[in-house]
Amino acid sequence: MPSQRAEVQVRPGVEGDLEALTDLYNHYVRETPITFDTAVFTPEERRPWLLSHSEDGPYRLMVATDTHSTGTSQRLLGYATSSPFRAKPAYATSVEVTIYLAPDAGGRGIGTLLYKALFEALAGEDLHRAYAGIAQPNEASTRLHERFGFRHVGTYEEVGRKFGRYWDVAWYEKTL
Repeated sequence: MPSQRAEVQVRPGVEGDLEALTDLYNHYVRETPITFDTAVFTPEERRPWLLSHSEDGPYRLMVATDTHSTGTSQRLLGYATSSPFRAKPAYATSVEVTIYLAPDAGGRGIGTLLYKALFEALAGEDLHRAYAGIAQPNEASTRLHERFGFRHVGTYEEVGRKFGRYWDVAWYEKTL
């Protein structure tokens, strides 16, 4: 029986991705300090977050999936988002970006594909800066952001407590 070749597809996230997106995020909530959330979410609790990202405008959600040559999507490999940086109106031309990969999806260039698609989608928007907060240590995320032109602008030391210890967050900035 011939094997079907799997490829990575990057596309805007849709409501049908909600359960897989929630499962992926909950992995990071339970297992890592990468997010400072400490309680897992149900898909219904996560729905407002999903719906806050549209297919146009400054707040986007891009997902990467394994897709067979038949076009059948297999599983979520990761996602990247742009979200409001801060709630006050003067921050409207700034976004915070983030990326999450399935635990076994690192080192395959999927983060690069996701950020490439996200920044291409944002190119026509009225945006001036993108910011990323990276819980430390996280060398892979730091390298990815630097590859996309982010520069380190400062570190909040011991800003979050999770798993019984304090974590630093390094902040990165990119001109859009």
